[in-house]
Amino acid sequence: MKLTKKEWLVTWVVRLLLLVWTVAVVYPLIWTLLSSLKDNKQFYGNKPWVLPEFPLQWSNFTYVWTEYKFGVYFLNSVGVTFAATALAVLLSAMTAYVIARYPFKGSGVLYFIYVSAMMIPLILSLIPLFFLLDGIGLTNNLIGLILVYGAGALPFGIFVLVAFYKSLPKEMEEAAAIDGSSEAGTFFRIMLPLSKPGLITVAIMNILTIWNEYILGTVIMNDPLKKIYTLPVGIAVMQGEMQYRTEWGPLFAGLVISMIPIIILYSLFQRQITGGITAGAVK
Repeated sequence: MKLTKKEWLVTWVVRLLLLVWTVAVVYPLIWTLLSSLKDNKQFYGNKPWVLPEFPLQWSNFTYVWTEYKFGVYFLNSVGVTFAATALAVLLSAMTAYVIARYPFKGSGVLYFIYVSAMMIPLILSLIPLFFLLDGIGLTNNLIGLILVYGAGALPFGIFVLVAFYKSLPKEMEEAAAIDGSSEAGTFFRIMLPLSKPGLITVAIMNILTIWNEYILGTVIMNDPLKKIYTLPVGIAVMQGEMQYRTEWGPLFAGLVISMIPIIILYSLFQRQITGGITAGAVK
């Protein structure tokens, strides 16, 4: 179909804006990667803005992995992220299932409270949360960080999954009950697998958020030995040390290490993220 002049103009304006947006997003990533392959001498004068000189400094990655304990930080982030995500997905799925499929007096108010929690600024909860965790011995403890992240991710998970469970036909539960399945069995064997698109969406969004979270990690994990930091906190500590050691190549190498897993994850599951949110909205 032939486009009118106005439609043709709009199409090319949109394409131009998308191109500008793509460059604005991709250029910092490429510049960070190129900077991680330079030595300190190349960061002085105008050299920070030019391509790295040969030989490329791949040793920056091994240096930051061992000297700055990025191997430990990376494993801490992996463990905390996946444990907190698993906890959040399971609890939000169970809570959303009860609210959606077994309405009771006050269930609407409970759902409203959960959803309203997404609008509370994180900064308001830092002080009471720190004293609460400190009182029960969960500061400087990865378990405490996992519990905080898992609990903080519940509102979003419940918000997404309630729409899925409300859309599923009641006859499925009735058929399972006739076959002798318990309510727990019906949930884990039938309803939970059917909500897979929503579960994937909630899981990936939580992984993206928790992996990059910095404020709670800084407040809760303030161990001076730096053995239980997550990657964002470790990078911040490393940046502070740069004032005295001036090792910019390893700093950018640390940034690249922290970005690569998230870029790969989002690239693999971007369709599931948008598809899960859209399906929940349509249903």
